[in-house]
Amino acid sequence: MGLRELWKRSDSPELGGPAIHIGSRHLRVGGGVCQTLAVIGYPREVSAGWAEPLLSYPGQLDIAFHLDPVPAPTAAVQLRRRRARLESAQRTDLVRGRVEDPHQTAAALDAAEIADRIATGQGRLFRVGVYITVHAPTLELLDGHLQQVRALCSSLLMDVTPTVFRTLQGWISTLPLGTDPVGTVRSMDTDAVAGMLPFSSPELVADLSETTVVYGTNTHSSGLVAWDRFCAGLDNHNSVILARSGAGKSYLAKLEVVRSLMVGVEVTVIDPEGEYTRLAEAVGGTVLRPGAAGQPGLNPFSLPAAAQDGQGFTHRALFLHTLIGAMVGDLSTTDRTVLDRAIVTAYAQAGITRDPATWDRPAPVLADLAAVVEELATAPDTEQDLAHAAQGLAGRLEPFAQGSHADLFTGPSTSVVGGHLTVVSLRELPDQVRPVGVLVALDAIWRHVTAGTEARPRIVVVDEAWLLLQDPAAARYLARLAKAGRKHWVGLTVITQDVGDVLGSELGKVVIANAATQVLLKQAPQTLDAVQAAFRLSEGEAHLVGTAPRGSALLVAGHQRVGFHPVASAEEHRLITSDPAELAAMRAQKHSGPQDHGHCTDGSEGGEVA
Repeated sequence: MGLRELWKRSDSPELGGPAIHIGSRHLRVGGGVCQTLAVIGYPREVSAGWAEPLLSYPGQLDIAFHLDPVPAPTAAVQLRRRRARLESAQRTDLVRGRVEDPHQTAAALDAAEIADRIATGQGRLFRVGVYITVHAPTLELLDGHLQQVRALCSSLLMDVTPTVFRTLQGWISTLPLGTDPVGTVRSMDTDAVAGMLPFSSPELVADLSETTVVYGTNTHSSGLVAWDRFCAGLDNHNSVILARSGAGKSYLAKLEVVRSLMVGVEVTVIDPEGEYTRLAEAVGGTVLRPGAAGQPGLNPFSLPAAAQDGQGFTHRALFLHTLIGAMVGDLSTTDRTVLDRAIVTAYAQAGITRDPATWDRPAPVLADLAAVVEELATAPDTEQDLAHAAQGLAGRLEPFAQGSHADLFTGPSTSVVGGHLTVVSLRELPDQVRPVGVLVALDAIWRHVTAGTEARPRIVVVDEAWLLLQDPAAARYLARLAKAGRKHWVGLTVITQDVGDVLGSELGKVVIANAATQVLLKQAPQTLDAVQAAFRLSEGEAHLVGTAPRGSALLVAGHQRVGFHPVASAEEHRLITSDPAELAAMRAQKHSGPQDHGHCTDGSEGGEVA
């Protein structure tokens, strides 16, 4: 019995399954008809994502890429023979006085370039076969789809031919079996293969590098949206993520953190609600909890090494003025005079002066500063107006030095910002002192990224940034980081749900304006007009961000715009989800033991699970 008779009889009870009827040009299978096209010609030069239209074709297509690496010795022999034939043909044409063939000349140059790249280890040679199976319910519809696919391939400068009398082999070539019985292949190097695979969105054009991360899938096609915030073509490395509550902004931010860690980017997170602690613990990161009992602290009086900052003493004194102002409110000129004297005296009592040789000594703490202020208030040689100001300042410092808020500043610095992931969780801080804790955390992060200890890309993530922008001192620090971060290879990620407050603040507008990458998820109707004006969205783009499903986003980078939906693996999803139901199920499963309950998710947390 031949192969054709076997497949025709495959609807018998003994074999089971539907019959496959084989024709010379098409197959009847699964209640429909299909025909396979083999790609036999390719354009000479392409750009990234050039084959994307094939994936976005509205009909049903099965596209298979078969890549077979050629061993380097075999590739060298093949290329040498190919170059010999081409150069021999060129010499023959020259001797006979024929006009030079430009295609032949280009082929000879390409062969020489590929041979050099393979010899130096910069690439490899592959045998590549590409097959397209077009499906339709009837033969009439199939003919129409075939004409459209052929026209689409012609627009991409691809030559295709049907697998005539090899319809079964062509269909098998596009099944997920990894076999190529047709064998219509072309030789390509690594760059050509990478450019041919439609895995990137053509809407995004940038010089991608090793710090590129995948954000998700294109909402208008099946391509992947990959973006590199640190590429040379962008003005800065900053990013903003704006959305209404529950739109999936934290899910997307945590997904970017995970994938940035994979490519060697150092990440520091200011986490107001403690959402990132589980992720940090899972990947071996550091979690700092200012204000929590028994937790390590950050002493704002600590001085840097002289090699890092030759003006460290002056810079610390200026920051302490800002910090004390955030604690106790506005300071008058007399208050600042008292505070400056107290700062210098507190350092002097600890044996620290402007001499960098003394900066490695234990720094004073806030209680020491408060004690000096009280001494100034009662000292007989203090001017009357300064004594009165010192007395008032000492009373306002009391809650932070010895009162209910003293846990923030009771001891020396025992925490270090650094490592591959550092999360500063502010969940334990009361709302009254949270701006102060944020300011101390921002200062520690800024000192770390400007220390110059190691040149590497870094990301500073500030979640719920609208809380920080309400405090002028913290807002100024954010604006400073947004403006100067690029000089230190640092990208600031600002995440906020209160878009109106951000766009209504001058410093908030500075942060937004200095973000080369802008991600917009679903916006509230009340702020949609402000968002459209601030980001210069078209009517279609404004409608997209106003009606986007949960998790879908619009990435804006200058004139480049692309919609995408985050896609996370099952392991990534377990680390970044904040859905209370899923977290409760994971805790219950952990306590009950390693049992498989067939957990699945519909991506309700803002992304899909691959």
